[in-house]
Amino acid sequence: MSKALIDLRLPIVFAILFGLCACSSARVLAPTPNIFTNGAYPQITIPQAYQTARPSIFYITDRYATRAKGVLSYGAERSSSMAFGASTISFGDGQDWQSLSAASGQVKRAEKIKLSLVENREILRFDKTPTPFEVVNGKPVRIPEAVASYNAKRAEFQAQIREQMRLAGKNEVVIFVPGFNNSFEDGLYSLADIWHFSGRHGVPIVYSWPSGAGGLFGYFTDRESGEFTIFHFKEFLLQLSQIPELRKIHIVAHSRGTDVTTTALRELIIAVRNQGKNPKTELKIANLIMAAPDLDFAVVRQRLIAEGFGAAMGQVTVYMNRGDTALGIAQRLMAGQRFGRLSQERLKENDKDIFSEVKTVSFVNVEGVKGLTGHAYYRTNRNVLSDIATIIRQSAVPGSPARPLRRLEGNFWDMPASYPH
Repeated sequence: MSKALIDLRLPIVFAILFGLCACSSARVLAPTPNIFTNGAYPQITIPQAYQTARPSIFYITDRYATRAKGVLSYGAERSSSMAFGASTISFGDGQDWQSLSAASGQVKRAEKIKLSLVENREILRFDKTPTPFEVVNGKPVRIPEAVASYNAKRAEFQAQIREQMRLAGKNEVVIFVPGFNNSFEDGLYSLADIWHFSGRHGVPIVYSWPSGAGGLFGYFTDRESGEFTIFHFKEFLLQLSQIPELRKIHIVAHSRGTDVTTTALRELIIAVRNQGKNPKTELKIANLIMAAPDLDFAVVRQRLIAEGFGAAMGQVTVYMNRGDTALGIAQRLMAGQRFGRLSQERLKENDKDIFSEVKTVSFVNVEGVKGLTGHAYYRTNRNVLSDIATIIRQSAVPGSPARPLRRLEGNFWDMPASYPH
């Protein structure tokens, strides 16, 4: 087969495989993490308000809102304004809390627990960006009325988060940033899995950027939508971090969502440092978890090392699977080593030395991943789910009793079978 024919067919294969990476409309609850098997799901530690089979998953999105037969939803088109809302997610058909929590501690469930979206409820909509301004003495100055409107929306959003933290019994939030070709509903279901199996720890919020364009070249459209959303994601994180009561922000980002996340955080870190402040205390990022990161390895090396990215937060955990087929195709298209397929053995000695100096960043090798593409293991693999839950619940570090990962070399770790047992 000629190289020209291979190059012609590659985008088609890529579209098919990444289409399979996107979640279907029918989703079932993720498998029980190993830490909660044998009936160990921590139902008694979950606040009363969260003991329900129909919880609210909150969202911030700059997707364009749509209505079909009066039902609110969000598509892949971009919106110049962010919306904050709550989605009611049903765990099972007619499931009550007691049966749900019991099934959540079982390795083999009698029945699959279907996840379904009951409704979306938009709580508030922020002003469109860019906000009106005028140039005074060569500098842009925001219109006073626009500033007042922005401050009012920010105060309303922060009041909503304060109330949810009160109900959660913890001044913490768990944010999920989905990847390429994910619908609005996909992100909700993924966070529902992560949050539920983290013992419903903190306030769950999906940052749903406008991915899911679809089509042959949807990957490239989604990449540009990822660039579009950076400003809004920064505004969201700033408004969160400026809530005095908020203590910790946990971020779980998947695939292309890792690019959205690291780009926004990088810009925030630079801005905070330029103000002479410490981004670790100002931004309150306790944990950044990157699963199957669709990032160029050389770019990551610059962000983590040259710009001191890792030192600006509590800890960074990177999950990598060298058998990730979806990232393999992305690597071929983008002509750059994908971070999520990296392995310690393939690193050059100078790279090993560089990464070993980043004490707050850990690289976890995930083996035995099942599935066609090996890309969605963050929500389908019991070992990885166990590790994510432990990080969110305890901020535990690798090698500690709570996270008995096996050290390979430096800050590279291996996840044993049936982890953490």
